[in-house]
Amino acid sequence: MPIDQNQLRMVMRQWSSGVCVVSTNFRGISHGMTVSSFTSVSLDPQLVAISLMKNSRTHDFVIEAGNFGITILSRDQKMISEVFAGQVTEDENRFEGLETWAMTTGAPLLKDGLAFLDCKLIAVNDFGTNSLIIGEVVAAKLGDGGMPLLYFDQRYHQLQD
Repeated sequence: MPIDQNQLRMVMRQWSSGVCVVSTNFRGISHGMTVSSFTSVSLDPQLVAISLMKNSRTHDFVIEAGNFGITILSRDQKMISEVFAGQVTEDENRFEGLETWAMTTGAPLLKDGLAFLDCKLIAVNDFGTNSLIIGEVVAAKLGDGGMPLLYFDQRYHQLQD
């Protein structure tokens, strides 16, 4: 017998994580969303995994484009996280007014992040409401330093210097 979805949500809120924005560009339209379900899968080959809701625009764009970028956010980028988490709807330009740049695939990356990955999509597996997306890292770069933005129990947190 499955557990109650709300019970699972409450338990998963106890998992603290960093915050990143997954982004892509498809047919000249950049789109992205905030995710905390991101992890390294393998160093050889160099693979990462993200989980995206199947009913999100970002999910469809990543699948169609065949690539995605990851910007690991710094503690000074809380507002960016909120914009990409839905403060600006899926139909609006979440990148408006933000400075971006790109590496190999052309996926937009957000200036001033802690670190950046550029990935080529290599596998998509659907599980329930989400897809587990595996990307091969084709480029990686460290930012200029700083502290990470953290998420725990539905709130942002910061490490002390």
